[in-house]
Amino acid sequence: MSNYFYALLIYIIAVNIYAFYLFGKDKKLSKTNKWRVSENRLLFVGFVGGSLGGILGMKHFSHKTKKRKFTILIPLFLALHLFLFYKFII
Repeated sequence: MSNYFYALLIYIIAVNIYAFYLFGKDKKLSKTNKWRVSENRLLFVGFVGGSLGGILGMKHFSHKTKKRKFTILIPLFLALHLFLFYKFII
């Protein structure tokens, strides 16, 4: 496999860990009434590759699970990422 594949794999792992972390951080901040992570940032990180981490973060922290925007867009981003992976990598 090429270096491109490994670089992409490292990026995907890192952005998903970051997405999971952001959902947890936002949940913690929501309980303490502190400055929160913006919804746009959470969605952007999901869009640029962190959709699986976002879904896992939503489920694990029970966060943003009732917001229609998140329950539709984050899984849609995951479907897009899987399609692109299948189309261009495999």
